[in-house]
Amino acid sequence: MVQKYQSPVRVYKHPFELVMAAYERRFPTCPQMPIVLDCEIVKDEVLDDGARRNTSRRCKLAVDAPYLFKKIIGVDVVYFLQHNFLDLANRTLSIEAVNETFSSRIEIFERCRYYAHPDNPDWTCFDQTATLDIKNFFGFENSMEKMGMKQYTQTTLKGKEIIEYFIDQLKSEGITHIERWDATHKVSPQQNIETNEAASSTCSSPTSKDIMLDGDFIAQKLGQLSPMQESKLLELAKLYKSTEGPENVPSYETFLRFLRARDFNVEKALHMLQESQKWRQDNDVDAILKEYSMPSVIQNYFPGAWHHQDKDGRPIYILRLGHMDVKGLLKAVGEDGLLRLSIHICEEGIRLIRESAIRLGKPVLSWCLLVDLEGLSMRHLWRPGIKALLKIIETVEKNYPETMGRVLVVRAPRVFPIAWTIVSTFIDETTRSKFLFYGGPDCVHMKDGLEQYLDSDIIPNFLGGTCKTLVHEGGQVPKTLFKMNSEEEATNAAPAEHHNLYKTIEMKAGYIHEVVIKNNDPKSVLTWDFDVMRCDLQFTLYRTEKPVPKKTDSMTSFYDNAGFVQGKTYFQEEPTIVCRHKESVQGSHVMTKTDNYILHWFCPTAPSECLSQLNYFYEILSSANYKGSMTSLQSGFSTSSVASSCQSR
Repeated sequence: MVQKYQSPVRVYKHPFELVMAAYERRFPTCPQMPIVLDCEIVKDEVLDDGARRNTSRRCKLAVDAPYLFKKIIGVDVVYFLQHNFLDLANRTLSIEAVNETFSSRIEIFERCRYYAHPDNPDWTCFDQTATLDIKNFFGFENSMEKMGMKQYTQTTLKGKEIIEYFIDQLKSEGITHIERWDATHKVSPQQNIETNEAASSTCSSPTSKDIMLDGDFIAQKLGQLSPMQESKLLELAKLYKSTEGPENVPSYETFLRFLRARDFNVEKALHMLQESQKWRQDNDVDAILKEYSMPSVIQNYFPGAWHHQDKDGRPIYILRLGHMDVKGLLKAVGEDGLLRLSIHICEEGIRLIRESAIRLGKPVLSWCLLVDLEGLSMRHLWRPGIKALLKIIETVEKNYPETMGRVLVVRAPRVFPIAWTIVSTFIDETTRSKFLFYGGPDCVHMKDGLEQYLDSDIIPNFLGGTCKTLVHEGGQVPKTLFKMNSEEEATNAAPAEHHNLYKTIEMKAGYIHEVVIKNNDPKSVLTWDFDVMRCDLQFTLYRTEKPVPKKTDSMTSFYDNAGFVQGKTYFQEEPTIVCRHKESVQGSHVMTKTDNYILHWFCPTAPSECLSQLNYFYEILSSANYKGSMTSLQSGFSTSSVASSCQSR
């Protein structure tokens, strides 16, 4: 596989002629580059009365490789041919270098250019490209590719420093200015403007600023990147423009985010970016900041808002997830409504990131999410709500990669590991690594933990700080705001989202329905979700060591059988709760025993002509997955801290 490297534009804030005089001092050897052992001039010609000069050199380089590897290939040095083309009239220098050693097995080609800055004639630009193609190298092709490009990119870091070093040396000798060449000016032997990096007369200075990626711009806008990362960034930008055209080219910040999301694989990043741009066009995302009108139910009941910046300058979005009525909001605005809201938040985040970077004068590429989980319960794991959440996560990760810099999770209740087990598997591993957890609601270290990332004067008052926020308190959405079809779902036999997932039964007054679950996995988690229609029901969770007889729905329970004695052979694991008409109930229980667990519903009273309706679903989370979610937390959760929960609304 051919390895490619392409540098951004490096800018020397010195005239071209002075840079050339400094560069000349690198030869035949340079203490700052000990890998270069010698350079021998094999051809040197001056053309057009000194306006152009072509020089070729044979350079001897030390093999920078492990001792054993050098023994295997049988050489300690390699030779390169370097061809330089200097055009003093046009102020350009072009260099082409190829390997002489192992040329039948390896092809190395490098092209470098120095040229006067197109906007400032007193500055000089430099860029370089290189390719490495290892065809056959004693079975070490992959190792050689990786080692070769790694060492090459390391040497590129030294280039600018060396030029600056020799410019300072020239200035210390009193050489601060060198006249430009013209028809009456000849190259002075004293100035010795012989160069080894040539700018081809056929290669003029670039003027396309959208392709020129300035090294200073990278430092100021994108932060610290390795030479190879800079190369991939420029390669993606050029490739995107060549395939999609010059219109609506994304910013370099966007290119960098997609590259990072695909581990700097240019082809994968390009495909991901193209898919995202098509999604933006299909959904008119570019206009959402101007045209999106937030529904009143979102304004009044959605507990999230932007709030200042963290210590790194990232905009902060606060979401009080535990105060969110997931079911109410979903029934009021629908899945598409919540998705549109999430896209609007992401677009606002991009805008605030950009504004923060301009204001601070430093790279800011992501935002911070602060999630307050006080009040989180199993009702938040309502299946249609989880489905909507996963769709939002999928959309955001596909189209806003690497925009989430940090996620601070506070006041996580005991039920949280169950939710994390379900949701975290759908979150990219890189994003998961950005989550920081700060214990339960009584965690005394929560405020101290937040102060590592937030200034104390912006910590919200509901988290022990003094700052007020624009975050709404949330609360239950009135049913009068639900969509009409949601009300119809509440009275129909089974909601559409229950198909193939929920079971539906009808119960007469005095009848019992039981589901027996044999547990063979200690410390697994039993979760349940059910809706009650028409008449009230009572719900209890039991455990028994004895086998439970099979039965149909009737007026008798398992404990009516001989040999079942409460407190001896069967135990009540959860307190009995009354579930009212049109209520939804969610709950969970850690099954610590390898016994039978019984979900028990009882219909105490009902009009003779009325049947109570029960739509229920249950699921078992394995102990392996459950404990995996526990160990991923950094807040000190342990399995002993996880109690059962049963919530209704």
